[in-house]
Amino acid sequence: MAATTHTVTNQAPPLVGHDVYGTDRALREGVERHLSAAAPELLGAVREELHELGRAAGSAQAQRWGALANENPPELRTHDRYGNRIDEVEFHPAWHRLLGHAVGAGLTDAWGRPAGHLRRAAGFFVWSQAEAGHGCPVSMTHAAVPALRADPELAAEWEPLLTSHVYEQGLRPPGRKAGVLFGMGMTEKQGGSDVRANTTAAKPLDAAGEYLLTGHKWFCSAPMSDGFLVLAQASPSGRDDLTCFLVPRVLPDGTRNVFAVQRLKDKLGNRSNASAEVEFDGTWARRVGEEGRGVRTIIGMVAATRLDCVLGSAAQMRQALTQAVHHAEHRSAFGARLIEQPLMRNVLADLALESEAATTLALRLAAAYDADTEQERAFLRIAVPAAKYWVTKRCTPMVAEALECLGGNGYVEESGLPRLLRESPLNSIWEGSGNVQALDVLRALQREPMALNAFLREVGLARGADHRLDSAIKGLLTELADLEGIEARARRVVERMALVLQGSLLVRWAPPEVADAFCASRLGGDWGAAFGTLPHSLHLGALVERARIAG
Repeated sequence: MAATTHTVTNQAPPLVGHDVYGTDRALREGVERHLSAAAPELLGAVREELHELGRAAGSAQAQRWGALANENPPELRTHDRYGNRIDEVEFHPAWHRLLGHAVGAGLTDAWGRPAGHLRRAAGFFVWSQAEAGHGCPVSMTHAAVPALRADPELAAEWEPLLTSHVYEQGLRPPGRKAGVLFGMGMTEKQGGSDVRANTTAAKPLDAAGEYLLTGHKWFCSAPMSDGFLVLAQASPSGRDDLTCFLVPRVLPDGTRNVFAVQRLKDKLGNRSNASAEVEFDGTWARRVGEEGRGVRTIIGMVAATRLDCVLGSAAQMRQALTQAVHHAEHRSAFGARLIEQPLMRNVLADLALESEAATTLALRLAAAYDADTEQERAFLRIAVPAAKYWVTKRCTPMVAEALECLGGNGYVEESGLPRLLRESPLNSIWEGSGNVQALDVLRALQREPMALNAFLREVGLARGADHRLDSAIKGLLTELADLEGIEARARRVVERMALVLQGSLLVRWAPPEVADAFCASRLGGDWGAAFGTLPHSLHLGALVERARIAG
């Protein structure tokens, strides 16, 4: 049969073979800015490692791994052929390749090396664009370190394995592995975010710090990890004594700990990653931190994973933007390339603005972790939940708009954008949904005056540079001074805080056309309710050009 009617024209070529780091101006400039201030001697080495990771993330091979890991989701095997309980989850080989590359690139190693958080955050941002699901165990492994440091003995035993650059799959005693992964189990079906409603009980053993756990966890991600930090009640009554515990999958003598995986969740997205319901029934655990101080012990892990939610969403936004711009560059309609048409240019510029604001904010938070001063710790106390609330909320509408830029092509699975859209709500839910973040910011405002002072000092660094930013800061202060109905207004307050912070960062560091567009639209109110409604008088072409895949 003749194929003359099937000549392929006017289609964008595959977006492969590019350097995800090197072609992202906002990311590259942000890394160099913070690194130049904190550790300029590392610039050369960090550039090299991020360019190498960027080329790997943009390769056809990595994209294929991502597709395969999602097309072949993990499968639960509760028993072996003889009827023995094994509770294992089998993953496609592509999952292990993605995970191995992430660990090998140091994405679980931030706490002990110079500028570790910044370089690790940039790497997480880059490699997440290859595939997002495997970032869950990477994030939890990285974030377990501050919680374990509540017990120096446990930290000495586990931290070298958690920060290792060697990935070893399979369940074995940790002492016989060169590197391990960690998970976390906090939520239970009757409580969700209200972890103080947990009913999992911890019974002390004769040996100091050892307990047996009985109970369940409604969400436990990456159940094939080597260890988990979980919360359980350590009081006889089973209430009001929430404590943090380390639960290993395999005990030192090689026997399996009691860790019954009841089922895997059938999720909207994040298909490559296993999320499980697990039961403890005489499960051996080691206490981490003081009894009754579980939330305080694990809060360092929660804060670190919240930052990864910001990074992960910012990475998805950049990935979606890249696809939209690439398509518009190569697709023609009505006599011109899409990227040259004024209305499409407005949409792309608006998406680029949202992406750059998210990226700039995420890197600022990572740099604050590296500085580790009292001022920066106070800043993070408010900035992390505020950023987590806003950036993760903006991810889904932005990905949906980017998908629409491709029209019907974007709605087809082969484009990769449907997978990205299904993934996009996750970070807004994980580690506390929007209301939890907003209320956490209110809690910090009410109890930790240093946190508000640090936040206001940060945004005040740009005061006087743009009248719209100055007006937004004034409006925010008025909002914060009014305590009436503050809880019902919490989302509104936190949204304003996040926007003012993004505006301050962009006014100080971004090109003038980016800062001007952000202040005009997000702070000045010259903007519609959908993307693509920027004032036509702005330098829209410059914003789109900055977002292009170019060196």
